[in-house]
Amino acid sequence: MNILLSIAFVGAWSSGFIGAKLGSGSAPTVTLLMWRFLPLAVVLGVVALTATRTSWRGLTPRVLVRQAAVGALSQSGYLLTVYYAIELGVSSGTTALIDGTQPLVAGALAGPLLGLPVSRRQWLGLGLGVTGVAVVTVADAGAGTGVAWWAYLVPFLGMLSLVAATFLDRRSRTDVRPMVSMTVHAVTSAVVFTALAAATGAVTPPASGSFWTAVVWLVVLSTFGGYGLYWLILRRSGVTKVNTLMFLMAPVTAVWGALMFGEPFGTQTVVGLALGLLAVAVVHRGDRHDHHSHHDRDDRHDRHLDDQDRQQPPAPGPFTPRRSGWHRARSSSRRPERPVRATPTAGRGSG
Repeated sequence: MNILLSIAFVGAWSSGFIGAKLGSGSAPTVTLLMWRFLPLAVVLGVVALTATRTSWRGLTPRVLVRQAAVGALSQSGYLLTVYYAIELGVSSGTTALIDGTQPLVAGALAGPLLGLPVSRRQWLGLGLGVTGVAVVTVADAGAGTGVAWWAYLVPFLGMLSLVAATFLDRRSRTDVRPMVSMTVHAVTSAVVFTALAAATGAVTPPASGSFWTAVVWLVVLSTFGGYGLYWLILRRSGVTKVNTLMFLMAPVTAVWGALMFGEPFGTQTVVGLALGLLAVAVVHRGDRHDHHSHHDRDDRHDRHLDDQDRQQPPAPGPFTPRRSGWHRARSSSRRPERPVRATPTAGRGSG
């Protein structure tokens, strides 16, 4: 069951980039995004007023404003740049690979911004990931597609917007339920893209069937399919499993885009994608090693304290302190820092 869920999740999440490609030729980016989020916001708003009303209790206006800011960065800003890059001609695989470096960048910036330790493996993984992006980008730009060089900088802006959303969400001390954050993010994006479409005179959708096919594709597959499976796998298998699957999006999207749209997929693309996967393997192997080392140190510490207690028994008496028990409780209650990870939104990695 877990394997089937993982396959479905990778396919649904990668479909966002393909859906963006499908709709890019039929309407401006803001029009496609407006009509993607308007029905989604309506559906989630109805659910919030009926089935999930209890989830909103106790949330202050400040918390909701923070969630709106996170949604503006992680969905509005991120998706606008991703869709615009694809509209400019950047391949879906290259866009997905640039997006896939977000956890590596966030992990590296966790040191200076949050004061968390950053290992050499994380820096090595970031270096490999950036190298892979450079190789694929050069291959894409040299394929004779006629895309302007600055168009490849647009997905980087989206990735940085997503990193900013990650740290903004990470600094929050209030846990917000997934359905609440998803609703706030969707409503925020619907308002942002409707305002942009109205300002540019791009509110009216085209009558072409390809446009509405792309809208249905994005709402059903990318949002409900990808986002729903994200939380299901997160609850069943944990964040490490989800982040590992996230890095499969780039190769899957690159192959999908090559087969469906004839996007470039040569030797350089394969090398770049391989470097990206190697970066993930290096970082996650280091995380597992650090995790086991942490538990081993705690176990050795507890055994050492137990040995001390056996060698130096306390004096009898009704008020004798239970030193060994207190030390053991204090040791076992230590929890490692929560890892910095991508903000789970309908847009993250789903195009």
